[in-house]
Amino acid sequence: MLVVHTPEALRNALAPHHSPAFVPTMGNLHDGHLDLVRQATRLGDVTVASIFVNRLQFAPHEDFDTYPRTLAADCERLEAAGCNVVFAPAEADLYPVPQTFKVHAPAALADILEGHFRPGFFTGVCTVVMKLFQCVFAEAKGPRYALFGKKDYQQLMVIRNMVSQFALPITVVGGETQRAADGLALSSRNGYLSATERTEAVALSRALQALAAQAQALMTSSSAVSPADLASELQALEAAAMQALDARGWKTDYLTVRRRSDLNSPAANDALVVLGASRLGSTRLIDNLEF
Repeated sequence: MLVVHTPEALRNALAPHHSPAFVPTMGNLHDGHLDLVRQATRLGDVTVASIFVNRLQFAPHEDFDTYPRTLAADCERLEAAGCNVVFAPAEADLYPVPQTFKVHAPAALADILEGHFRPGFFTGVCTVVMKLFQCVFAEAKGPRYALFGKKDYQQLMVIRNMVSQFALPITVVGGETQRAADGLALSSRNGYLSATERTEAVALSRALQALAAQAQALMTSSSAVSPADLASELQALEAAAMQALDARGWKTDYLTVRRRSDLNSPAANDALVVLGASRLGSTRLIDNLEF
């Protein structure tokens, strides 16, 4: 496995290949990342992973400075998973001048849920992903693949829409959320949890499961309910779910039922997803469940 640090070195490494499969990460890897890498090995003729903690997607009060940097351990795990090339730029390599050109996702998608609670987050994500795409795929002649985990459900939707609207010749592949044995979604930030918090953390996925079951029962019986009444009853279920989680010591940003297609409020017969974000101690966790 080759480790490179500049866009020029990356393009040189990929020059002999035609069909990259790319997994962008911020490092501190877990089995969810490695599952994406293993999927990537079956798609292209070269598997590429990036490791870059992207300042643009962190708010000033967030954990950019303390986010774990574990490059040596990450590279060992990537090599074992079948990765061929790791792109691990320094900030000055990827942003040699201030990044004043940025990619802004539409407010209807990017200013709700995660975007509401983390203003500017998706601008940072879209900007760095677009730049990484240029680094990885600029010389590709064959099919191009980019793999993102479904745990970051809204992020995956934003990236898919960006690729579509810019007519990028890239197939975006969503990998299923990987979970611990007790159901906790794997996340690089799980390492922040104390032993007691780790035991409690599974309450988020259980809250989503319960809300999904309640919403499904409501939607099944909603044929005679007006859209306004349906929305009101869903909001009541969401509020009760948040109150129950917060009663356990969490500080919840949202637990909500949305339609999968655009994350707007659902109507009868929509395919649905329940999404949640909540803080346990100092650690903010997110999760989702399609149903």
